[in-house]
Amino acid sequence: MVTASVGFHCPECTKAGAQRVLTARSLGTRPLVTSILIALNLAVFVVTRGRSGDSWQLGLLPIDPQQSFDFGMFEPAVADGEWYRIFSSGFLHADLIHLGFNMAMLWILGSQLEPAVGRVRFALIYAAGLVGGSFGVVLVSQTALTVGASGAVFGLMGAAIAGQRANGANPWDSGLGGLLMVNLIFTFAIPGISIGGHLGGLAGGYLAGLMIFEFAPRTGSKWVGPVLTATVTVGLFLVTVALSQPLGG
Repeated sequence: MVTASVGFHCPECTKAGAQRVLTARSLGTRPLVTSILIALNLAVFVVTRGRSGDSWQLGLLPIDPQQSFDFGMFEPAVADGEWYRIFSSGFLHADLIHLGFNMAMLWILGSQLEPAVGRVRFALIYAAGLVGGSFGVVLVSQTALTVGASGAVFGLMGAAIAGQRANGANPWDSGLGGLLMVNLIFTFAIPGISIGGHLGGLAGGYLAGLMIFEFAPRTGSKWVGPVLTATVTVGLFLVTVALSQPLGG
């Protein structure tokens, strides 16, 4: 039998073509934060397009260099006090392909991970991956101007792997390990992709996943996971700012 809004339905009644009933519970587990993040990325993409004459060229032109320079992750600018770049860079994309790939990955991972951990924890995991990506950029490519949500997306993969391992599942059996491997191959094989951003995001998300799936359950408190995950994000942020400062500065 299949659960419905009132009682149960037999399998024959729920075959393809039958009307799908949305319950309050199903609506509550929909990936709302994932949808909001995708909408924000799309909105920023539209705003940061270059102009051709008087008309917007949506996705047909690369990102406006001035917008990218003002908000992209750039270590010398962070050292000058523009700390917002650690976050804002994660909402900029170079072109339509860059945006489309990241948003597709965000939807695939977010639609599964967000209902599993809840909206607050999911948002904190995303933030940890985003900040971890900026941390990786500072470590690996200090003079590069970096944009994109891929660090946060890698963070979601890292957290999902931590969750599967904590539950005794093999990421290779679920397909997550293969998905990560393919993305890592692209990271190292294709020029112009931020290696530090991807690996830093992966590490940040994995640490957040450990806090939520490994340490928090041992305490029995529902607040420990979010607090520890937020602590990871703040720690990565502070270290990123500190590493951006010149020696002796």
